[in-house]
Amino acid sequence: MGLLDGRVVIVTGGGRGIGRSHCLELAAHGAKVVVNDLGVGLHGEDSAETPGEAVVNEIKELGGEAFADRTNVTDWDGVADLVTRTVDTWGRLDAVVNNAGIVRDRMITSMSEQDWDAVIAVHLKGTFNVTKHVCDHWRAVAKAGGSVSGRIVNTTSGTGLFGNIGQAAYGAAKAGIASLTTITAMEMARYGVTCNAISPLAFTRMTEGSVMSNREQSSGWDPMDPSASSPVATWLCSEEAGWLSGAVLRVNGSTVARVNPWAIDDAARVDSRSGERLKVEEIGPGLRRAYGVIPRGIGG
Repeated sequence: MGLLDGRVVIVTGGGRGIGRSHCLELAAHGAKVVVNDLGVGLHGEDSAETPGEAVVNEIKELGGEAFADRTNVTDWDGVADLVTRTVDTWGRLDAVVNNAGIVRDRMITSMSEQDWDAVIAVHLKGTFNVTKHVCDHWRAVAKAGGSVSGRIVNTTSGTGLFGNIGQAAYGAAKAGIASLTTITAMEMARYGVTCNAISPLAFTRMTEGSVMSNREQSSGWDPMDPSASSPVATWLCSEEAGWLSGAVLRVNGSTVARVNPWAIDDAARVDSRSGERLKVEEIGPGLRRAYGVIPRGIGG
């Protein structure tokens, strides 16, 4: 018995890179997979086979079940139809992996409105769009008395969690996805739905031309291989993962680590000397001490 036998999973951006690896890993563990990918044919617009269709064919050759879909994740009604079509095809929907993304890396002073809107639309709106419609479905099933073990796996990044020069739009979208993950987990717990996010380190088409593309290639298994995070995504789609929700997991090669959310550092704070409202003149010296510009304990 596979970990995901009988479960149905939608993977967005499933035609290439990390998404393709997710689809193959999910299918290997028994899932029926909807390979959503907007990509054109592998050999140009006139190619007979799209990236999504190529992944579907790989899955079928290995004895699995899958179908390809080219819905744009930013299309509100289209995604609603995709959810309905998936349930009509296989009678259920158990998990989604929100992986679709694009990059338009620019310094803020060089970024256009179109660059910003495109990245926010695919990453943040696309993730919300899919999340919204699958949550509507699972809520309806739960309210009708059905059993739900819904799983949402989002994709954030180190840029969204820690920042990176030249990736304002991408980082803002990925930070938003991390926050959306936390809130979705809170709101959907009552319906048997979990929501978690992974932050994969991987070399893909999206990282070509970046600093990552200049890395040294290893002779054996490459820790930056797109497949490195797929076992984590696969486990998060399982019924077994029902105890974990609202988590962000950093996947670096063969290591997966918990990422702590924003937290208040009570050891580095500014307190009003009077115990009432802070005075403007207290802020500068207090923050200098909090950030170590002035050693703590000096200057009162």
